[in-house]
Amino acid sequence: MSEEFEHAHENLEHAAHGHSHGESKVKPTAIIIGVMAAALALTEFAAKDAQTSYLSNHITASDTWAQYQAKSVRRAVLSSEADVLESLPGSAANPAVQKQIAGAHANAERMRSEPGADGMEQLSARAHEQEQLRDHAEHRSHVLEIASGGLQIAIVLASISVVVNLPVFVVVSVVLGLASAIYGLLGATSLL
Repeated sequence: MSEEFEHAHENLEHAAHGHSHGESKVKPTAIIIGVMAAALALTEFAAKDAQTSYLSNHITASDTWAQYQAKSVRRAVLSSEADVLESLPGSAANPAVQKQIAGAHANAERMRSEPGADGMEQLSARAHEQEQLRDHAEHRSHVLEIASGGLQIAIVLASISVVVNLPVFVVVSVVLGLASAIYGLLGATSLL
């Protein structure tokens, strides 16, 4: 019985020695996972910021185009008013009608272009700028989502390497994690 006890005790010591040896490999992997998780959190934060920017610019562009359309309708109404007034019999001889026609033409022109304000030309330019900002934010968001996915896969690979004790998984996860973090950093700073 004491031999069995000694044998079990030796096996426990051997397992404990082997377990402490395995822990020395687990700690660096845990640090790698922690760093990648922090990079993932920052990437996700930047992706949410890009999505918010996308939505904000999309709404602003839509509102600006709606304002453009309203100006276009008003301009069409004013032009039609001037045309109707000009077609009235005796309108050329009536100064009051001529004044209304001139006012309608002037207001229609103001709807088309009003430098320093919001004529149709100015609204169109502003809407195009907002669309460019929106498209840029959408691109940033896609880049950051790809980087986030790469970091998630890298974290999974590093976690698997702890369970199955395959160092090649750690190497692959570090390479993928670094590539994803760099890609995300370039995306977050709009260098891509």
